[in-house]
Amino acid sequence: MHIDNVVFMKKVLDASAFINGYVPEGRENYTVRSVTEEIRDFRSMMILEDALREGRLKITEPDPESMKVVEDAISESGDIMRLSPTDMEVIGLAVSLRGEDDVTVITDDYTIQNTLKILGIGFRSVLTSGIRDTYSWRRVCTGCRRVYPLDYEFEECEICGSRIVRKRHRN
Repeated sequence: MHIDNVVFMKKVLDASAFINGYVPEGRENYTVRSVTEEIRDFRSMMILEDALREGRLKITEPDPESMKVVEDAISESGDIMRLSPTDMEVIGLAVSLRGEDDVTVITDDYTIQNTLKILGIGFRSVLTSGIRDTYSWRRVCTGCRRVYPLDYEFEECEICGSRIVRKRHRN
């Protein structure tokens, strides 16, 4: 199903949507101000400006409660270390809008997709195939394989003294 054919579906666009050539159709397209500040190349800027001028794109911000939902989810999954403030706002806006109608985020960013999947929010890619599974991050000792919490502040294992690294874990 082509997502632009769904009349009532709200779409939230991140910077990768514009950069990869997605042209918003209809009137239910949203983004956050900080995404517009990330757009620098001419083609993406033209897509963005045309959509704003023609009323096909609205700029709005997520509510504080939605941002709290996002912060809790990314702290739990470990994606907090991989998402920018703009990425978090895009996800927060999707959380804000999903209470009203169906919402889909247009993004090629795998970390954003991971968080959206954890939150049960739909997404579509522009150029990439998108993710299939969700992942979380762990800190693991390279020697004895002991697992530490993400906020563990030391770089060496307290058991064997080996280096601790971050590893992705399929949920």
